[in-house]
Amino acid sequence: MEGNDQKLILPNGGYKMHTFEEVEASFFTYIHDANSIKLIEDAYHFVEKKHAGIYRKSGEPYIHHLIEVAYILTTLQCGPVTIASGLLHDVVEDTEVTVEDIKKRFGSECAKIVDALTKIQRLKLSHRTQEEFEAEDRRKIFLGMAKDLRVIIIKLADRLHNMRTVDALKEERQKALAKETLDVFAPIAHRLGIYRIESELEDLSLRILEPDKYYEIQTLLNNKIKNRGKALDNLKKKIADIVLKTQIPFEIESRVKSIYSIYKKMFLKGYNFDEIYDVLALRIITETEINCYEILGVIHAQFKPIPGRFKDYIAVPKPNMYQSLHTSIIAGDGNIFEVQIRTKQMDEVAETGIAAHWRYKEGEKYNPRKEQQEIEEKLHWFRDFVSMTTETKDENAQEFMEHLSKDIFDANVYVFTPKGRVIDLPAGSTPLDFAYKIHTKVGDQAVGAIVNNMLVPLNTILNTGDLVDIKTSKTSPGPNEGWLNIVKTNTAKSHIRKFLQKKNNELLRDDKIKQGKQSCLDFFRERGIDEKEMENLLSTEKVLNNYHFSNLDDLYVGVSNHNPNPALICDFLGIKRKETSTLNLSKKSDTDNDNCPVYVKGASKGLKITLGNCCTPIPGDTIVGYVTKGKGITVHRANCPNIRNAESRIIDVYWKGNLGIADYPVDIILECNDRNDLLADILSTLNANKVKVTELNAKLHPENLTTTVYCQIYVSDLITLNHTFQILKNIKDVYEVKRQIH
Repeated sequence: MEGNDQKLILPNGGYKMHTFEEVEASFFTYIHDANSIKLIEDAYHFVEKKHAGIYRKSGEPYIHHLIEVAYILTTLQCGPVTIASGLLHDVVEDTEVTVEDIKKRFGSECAKIVDALTKIQRLKLSHRTQEEFEAEDRRKIFLGMAKDLRVIIIKLADRLHNMRTVDALKEERQKALAKETLDVFAPIAHRLGIYRIESELEDLSLRILEPDKYYEIQTLLNNKIKNRGKALDNLKKKIADIVLKTQIPFEIESRVKSIYSIYKKMFLKGYNFDEIYDVLALRIITETEINCYEILGVIHAQFKPIPGRFKDYIAVPKPNMYQSLHTSIIAGDGNIFEVQIRTKQMDEVAETGIAAHWRYKEGEKYNPRKEQQEIEEKLHWFRDFVSMTTETKDENAQEFMEHLSKDIFDANVYVFTPKGRVIDLPAGSTPLDFAYKIHTKVGDQAVGAIVNNMLVPLNTILNTGDLVDIKTSKTSPGPNEGWLNIVKTNTAKSHIRKFLQKKNNELLRDDKIKQGKQSCLDFFRERGIDEKEMENLLSTEKVLNNYHFSNLDDLYVGVSNHNPNPALICDFLGIKRKETSTLNLSKKSDTDNDNCPVYVKGASKGLKITLGNCCTPIPGDTIVGYVTKGKGITVHRANCPNIRNAESRIIDVYWKGNLGIADYPVDIILECNDRNDLLADILSTLNANKVKVTELNAKLHPENLTTTVYCQIYVSDLITLNHTFQILKNIKDVYEVKRQIH
């Protein structure tokens, strides 16, 4: 792994146990203020007393764990509050001490950090499902991290020592901790650039989860060091001699790739061990950025570089601030080695990440809020992380972890805004993902994208180094369903779904109001009442209170949901159907017994029968009759939603034999991919098959280039209608045909 020396430390007993005096010796190198030293020492004596008699699973006094956590923090040159909080991090959970006690004795900063750490409770496998184990506790970690980064720094130190001593636990517990370490803590360390901790956590976890592969790689690694160590030393000497002549200041050292990094290439990416060129590498440390490029030029002039292996992380740093030049060269003996070139400051950042950038500086007033803001500015992904923890707080833990894993931890494509800000995205991301990373409004109002000065579709796949500019419009209709197939990040998908849900709720209500109103109109017009008079009747307190609605629109929504049915409202108001003359058998007509295609067994000759307007039944449909008091029967298709909850008024009705009547109206819907001449093809097909068309409307959906065609045709029966459907489905770009119910 870039920036990390391989240091194989023997597990379970191979680690040096430190004393508090050694912790002091470590922080004395950079902390000299008497009050700061007193804070740390007071914290130590406090926990030494409170944890007295408490032992770890290994049998060691618990205070040893707290000392080791503090020592790890001093190696990162953390401040006195962080070190003191590291010593205190378990005292509230394990003893009678409260957060308020911590605040009174050690100050509010320590209290807040300890409180956050206490809320990140240890996993209790026996009381959790596997999903809860893998989500809820981890979410607590990230919520604490978003509030104060020192929380996660202490948690990393805590987990590192726990993993060093994990052999004292049962095998099941070891594996659970190792899995969580690989899933959560190592990725955090990686994103924060703390490779020293990341690498050790990964190797320790791999040894527990896949010991055979771990020891296989360890053997291969040791053999390679043995067989090629001399070749590496020779290359090291040659490069040193060449660079010395330039009088550029430098140091040169060897670097061995970590076991887990080799494991990923071998078992996750399918490389053979011999195909991994950077197992052994040289690292050159110099003073300035210019020196880095000068040394690179000298090396490339002497040794042949491997095409495609050069990476400039100085000009384009990784999201965790890592900077270095990487090149792979062929040595004189034919061996291939990687060479890394960086400044001393870059090397410190490569090892300890943000801990190097924000090392405690004596004499400067520490402001945790300012530091958190600086971190968000320096680590651009951290701003996204903080936003995510805020915006997704209402999501369940598993959804939160999916968003975090995909959008933050898996991000490995780095693109630029026009102002040079780096945006990191998962592989396969598009300009829409980029837009939503910038801001929700930018995503919602996106209408186009310019990538590398070229106008491109919003579904273009972005590559590292692309310069991306999003074009927005305040009049944009916003996201559509098709966008969900374009975006890669869970964050973008979540924003789009929320937008669509809100939009659909608004549209759904409008549609339901229109549908309910039309249903009422159909029934009231049958009774000789026009729209204005109907609205006056329905908006009275008598009607609204009876059906428990506050206004007329709510009543219409209720009618569209078939509760209440408009026929029942008419009955409630005592409104009878208006007497009409016998209707012909064209659209929506009353029929007498002689001409009506429907009959009721035992009915009198003068019974009025109406074919329902809403579902337009035709011969061959399964039908039922709806009885209207004193005004006859309305015939509906059996599945018509307008007759639900009206069982008491439903009677059996039957189609008569062939009356020789030509056609009945049917409203149909065609879903199509949009193209030129679509409507012309639909009309010509219907005309060619002698199907009468009386209405034709089309609605274009520009967001996904589809069109919905609304059509009224006349057919003699259900068999003819089904045949017509088959003909229409054969038209190019028509992918669905169905009947419409009003």
